[in-house]
Amino acid sequence: MAIKSINPATGEINKEFEAFERKRAIEIIKETKKAFYSWRKLKINERCAHLNALATTLLKNKDSYARLITIEMGKPISQAVAEIEKCASTAQLYAQKSEEWLKDEEVEADGKKHLVTFEPIGTVLCVMPWNFPFWQALRFAIPSLALGNTVVLRHSNAVPMCALAIEEAFSEAGFPKNVFRTVITDHKTVEAMIKSRFVDGVSVTGGLGVGSMVGKIAGKSVKKSVLELGGNDPFLVLEDADIEFAAKNAVIGRMQNNGQSCIAAKRFIVVESVADKFTQKFVEEVRKLKVGNPLEPHIGIGPLANMQQVETLDAQVRDAVAKGANILVGGKRIEGKGAFYEPTIISNVKKNMKIVKEEVFGPVAPIIIVKNEKEAIRVANDSDLGLGASVWTSNDQRGTEVARELDAGMTFVNAIVKSDARMPFGGIKKSGVGRELSHYGLREFANIKTINVYAGSAATSINVSE
Repeated sequence: MAIKSINPATGEINKEFEAFERKRAIEIIKETKKAFYSWRKLKINERCAHLNALATTLLKNKDSYARLITIEMGKPISQAVAEIEKCASTAQLYAQKSEEWLKDEEVEADGKKHLVTFEPIGTVLCVMPWNFPFWQALRFAIPSLALGNTVVLRHSNAVPMCALAIEEAFSEAGFPKNVFRTVITDHKTVEAMIKSRFVDGVSVTGGLGVGSMVGKIAGKSVKKSVLELGGNDPFLVLEDADIEFAAKNAVIGRMQNNGQSCIAAKRFIVVESVADKFTQKFVEEVRKLKVGNPLEPHIGIGPLANMQQVETLDAQVRDAVAKGANILVGGKRIEGKGAFYEPTIISNVKKNMKIVKEEVFGPVAPIIIVKNEKEAIRVANDSDLGLGASVWTSNDQRGTEVARELDAGMTFVNAIVKSDARMPFGGIKKSGVGRELSHYGLREFANIKTINVYAGSAATSINVSE
């Protein structure tokens, strides 16, 4: 099976690859599991030294890695550079904090000494999407490697050059052989890898369909899985918000990465008393965005990842228009070479429209007008997804109280939803199961083991219970 890396800005083929045969993929997993037994024996500070080396490698090669991201999935080059820098800073953070975060916990119980320890479980397979080619993979891999697991990456077939470059980065950084490997496979082989006796856990970032399938296979094999399955994040603008500040952040929150982010703001829920002012400013700011070749530094919007994404997005917009929505700016694909779509804002949005019900992966922003804060919260929570949410208000206490009422794994007051390696990342409802990042993510693929020490004398009473 041939896998093509295609530049979405031009439609030209970057490079072609042959998918690994199932036998080869399983053999790589076997080698990675074998490497686990020596990798886990390293002291945490020794593993952390490798993470610092990885950070150095990423920063040294950030321009070439960023270019790979841009020509494979269309991210504007300045954002691609920032993605690599974020990966490097995350490696540095875990190098600094892992020993503290994995420290044994002592508990008082009925014996002489009781410890809770955090140990690696083995080899973890990560199945990753194309929208943040380096960050999505390393967001998972760095904590897992710090813990002592080994990792196999099965990346999206839209970004094979990035997938192989990530493996090369680990090699250049001096990681032991087979501690981190990349496989390029068809979809059927993924199931065989999950079922393999050499895989001990699975992490997936992607859509609900992929996540459900992976979770089902992992569950049937009794293997731990972490699922990050996207979002339909609400962006609540209350009547006391700084409207200009909120509108400028709305552009970043919706249009970053060409609108292709699971944590992008996707439903703009605005209290009616400030709706006109917010809408006017939002439209004004979106009109300033420059669309074009993502390799040019001044470009704010590049192409979508492929023409299929364009067709899906265009169908969602046409559905809204057919049901009564109004296009305020944009609203159509851009003719010519490349998978480009105009930055779009839509008003008169109703609950039955696809741009409200579905996760929209592209530069399209629907504005929903509500009467007050209470209705804003109700509308925000009226979704099967619950990844992130943001609240915009001049009152921090009010914003915090509203944030507590929102059905989401991550809430922000006066800031767009974003990931930070110091904070846990993940959602609720159909947005997924489990957490990445922070010490919570570090422990997701850990054997949380108890060590219980009792007095070894005949005078000790024996009490047996479950």
